Amino acid sequence: MGEPLVLTFDIGTQSIRALLCNKEGNFPAFVQMRYETPFISEEPGQAEQDPAFYYDMLCKASLELKEKAGDLFNDIIAVTVTTIRDTLLCLDKDKKPLRNMILWLDRREAKNDLPAGVMKKFAFEYAGMMETAKMQHRAAFCNWIRENEPHIYRRTEKFVLLPTYLNYLLTGSLRDCAANQIAHLPFDYKNRKWMAAGEMTRCVFDIPESKLCRLVKSGQKIGDITEEAAAATGIPAGLPLIATGSDKGCETLGLSVNKAGKAAISFGTSATIQFATQKYFEPQQFLPAYPAVLNDTWNPEIQIFFGYAMLRWFIAQFAQEETRQADEQGIATEEILNAHLDEIPAGCDGLLVQPYWEPGVANPLAKGTITGFTPIHTKYHIYRAIIEGINFTLMEGMKLMEKRSKTKISELYIAGGGSQNDTICQITADMFGLPVKRIHTHEASSIGSSMVAFVALKEFKNYDAAIKSMVRVCDTFHPDFKKTAVYEDIFENVYSKLYNKMLPVFKGMKKTEE
Repeated sequence: MGEPLVLTFDIGTQSIRALLCNKEGNFPAFVQMRYETPFISEEPGQAEQDPAFYYDMLCKASLELKEKAGDLFNDIIAVTVTTIRDTLLCLDKDKKPLRNMILWLDRREAKNDLPAGVMKKFAFEYAGMMETAKMQHRAAFCNWIRENEPHIYRRTEKFVLLPTYLNYLLTGSLRDCAANQIAHLPFDYKNRKWMAAGEMTRCVFDIPESKLCRLVKSGQKIGDITEEAAAATGIPAGLPLIATGSDKGCETLGLSVNKAGKAAISFGTSATIQFATQKYFEPQQFLPAYPAVLNDTWNPEIQIFFGYAMLRWFIAQFAQEETRQADEQGIATEEILNAHLDEIPAGCDGLLVQPYWEPGVANPLAKGTITGFTPIHTKYHIYRAIIEGINFTLMEGMKLMEKRSKTKISELYIAGGGSQNDTICQITADMFGLPVKRIHTHEASSIGSSMVAFVALKEFKNYDAAIKSMVRVCDTFHPDFKKTAVYEDIFENVYSKLYNKMLPVFKGMKKTEE
């Protein structure tokens, strides 16, 4: 028996990773498989996937990893799975899928009115949360299924999320942890349990608790790998599958953000900033703090749904020449565009982006805007303005969360695809006026997920000891405070005022769409 290893599967929107992680936070064996078809879209705005897709990919990745790792597979002490959030599947009484799973990217909406009585609607109106409640009701996949596929809804015995279903396929146990229940489901985030009948917001997505999975704590065993799963994956039968949490939650832990004073920024398909706090608070009005992987902790989060996917939008619309050059050189288009970032000054010569290509829970009427065009602006100004606009929004979120929690952030830890570029990291440090730290691997989610298993199996005394061993800061980007002053002036005098100035316009647009 060699060093203890954890086999972790990190299932993302575009690819799956299968990794063997050791107690130093290194990966003795690693496999990544990109999806040929990340999702199926039969109608504009829809994003579905075959129910067997992710498990089939997990099996393929596991078998390839086993072949690559050889005898190292004998050193696995536990298995963990971390996945994308808000991906729903309907199961019948035999736990068989009734339809494709619906991914978080899906933008279909229910049309029926919020099913609330007069008094409850009055309460929503009085609290100023009617628009948010309606938006959440429309966006809940279970409500769309109830409205458009009633035959499926009637036959559904369990509404589960992707990690719950994978847990079942690997162990035969339909259980999951609170840190995975980040979706449009009737979940009580503060108390880490399903909502009680009659709670204020239960009507937004009113699924009976009997149709939801049994909850366990992160770090608890879901079950043991079955003989059937072992045959399909190559994983030794009988190994424990340990509950961890969502990809974002595991990423935050894997960045070493486990207590106040630190914040985790993720520049992925969606862009987020998360705190770790042992005191529950809403990061924005009507927006819950999500249960963290640590069972006594929450991750208040501000999310920009379209996030760094905006750069792919930019490339598709404006960077055909750069894409051609990149293809000739065998590199990513972003590498060519990023080389132009330093040509544009801080503040982009007055060009400003509000990155609301998708509205958020707290601003359901928002639209994306690009403001301040003059003849001097180029497409590279727009590219940098998108990056700055994402950061301005995350800065706004951080300042709000600091105020609501009465805490102060002193350092930022960064992950996601955008974090791999030094210039983007430096822009972020300059804008926030804080040191930005990048750890030894961009597989932070896998580090966090593996860490849970090591702690659960007593390989570490606690999470502080695990973090000390498994997480190493390799790069620190210190702010240029002259540029910070420029950004602070833009934020205070322009950006922070822009949304409220545009809100009447957004409301008018909403009326024209109805």
